[in-house]
Amino acid sequence: MSDNWTTALSRYAARLHATAGDRHHIASPLGAWLLLALAASAAPDDADLADALGVAPKQAAEIAAALLAEPHPLVAAATAVWHAQGVSGLEGWPLPESTTVGPLPSKAELDAWAREHTYGLIETFPGEPAPDLLLLLASALATKVSWTEPFTPAPAAELGGEWAGRLTTVLRTPEHGHQAFIASTAEAGDVIVHVAPAGGLSVISVAAAPDVTPERVIAAAYKIALTPEPAPMSLFDLPLGETPLWTIREERRHERRTEFTTALLPAWSAQSDHDLAADPALGFPAVTRVLGRLLTAPAGRFEAKQTAVARYSRFGFEAAAVSAYMYPTSLPPETAVRYAELRFGHAYAVVAVTGQPDGPWHGVPVFSAWVSEPEDVAEADRDL
Repeated sequence: MSDNWTTALSRYAARLHATAGDRHHIASPLGAWLLLALAASAAPDDADLADALGVAPKQAAEIAAALLAEPHPLVAAATAVWHAQGVSGLEGWPLPESTTVGPLPSKAELDAWAREHTYGLIETFPGEPAPDLLLLLASALATKVSWTEPFTPAPAAELGGEWAGRLTTVLRTPEHGHQAFIASTAEAGDVIVHVAPAGGLSVISVAAAPDVTPERVIAAAYKIALTPEPAPMSLFDLPLGETPLWTIREERRHERRTEFTTALLPAWSAQSDHDLAADPALGFPAVTRVLGRLLTAPAGRFEAKQTAVARYSRFGFEAAAVSAYMYPTSLPPETAVRYAELRFGHAYAVVAVTGQPDGPWHGVPVFSAWVSEPEDVAEADRDL
């Protein structure tokens, strides 16, 4: 599988995180990207989808199919396409084999699907199936891992900065097993990096100078995460002393190894809801056009949402995201709407007629009545 798609994913991540700004949040750009890739399999040459995905739609569809066919042992991944009864046009849509396809579930069933595919981390599916919903696309991603070596607790005062006064205990890297280094980046200048391994998954934390924008720091973090062997700066190329990001000191010792780096981090958790329709560059208007051609039922509006959670602790990391795209029928033009309630409050006629379109019994009145003596509803029938 080509690596260029992960670079495209990092550009997509920049757009998604930009919609959240500088607020504390967790997101899964991959979860949203997978929804676009599902639609891409129905339009392998769509230029608008290509712009959003960052790769050709045909390639994106193949990538999604490969990711779902060979799931990572530490990342649960699922996708689904649900449709309203009687929807046509889906027969020629080459979805990944593992994608669930079926009738629209109830809200309770959607919530159960979210729980099942996120290790119970997400209990509520983002959005509700409205009566006018034709199509619902969903993805779920989740992980729950333990660090190869856990952190050790440390007094928050050692962390320094504004957070030190808000916390009592933070996390210090163990003597072995974690990586911590300083790196120079084009995106965010000099940054500090910590890598916590958990078997086949690593969680990389990157901090830049306080005045660097979140967009630039996230871009640097993706660049480092996608670099097989990031090049750390030598501590001997940096001045001794303290900065907002690090303290460097020097001792005279009999050592073969001449550089030692540790890191202090806070524990954290986040729960976030994202409006994936907030920025057209996230690609969901393109998805709407593609599905409109597929279903020959243009949508007047759409919804795209993501719910994500995460927790970073002394012993491990867990995170999950459920992304959903909802394609409704197009709304008719606004007009006057009237409602009527009919009341059978005096004598009326009743006819019981059979229905059998292809037989002799079709349309035969079997019983008829004139109702002029009403009764109360039986007590046994009164419970709603």
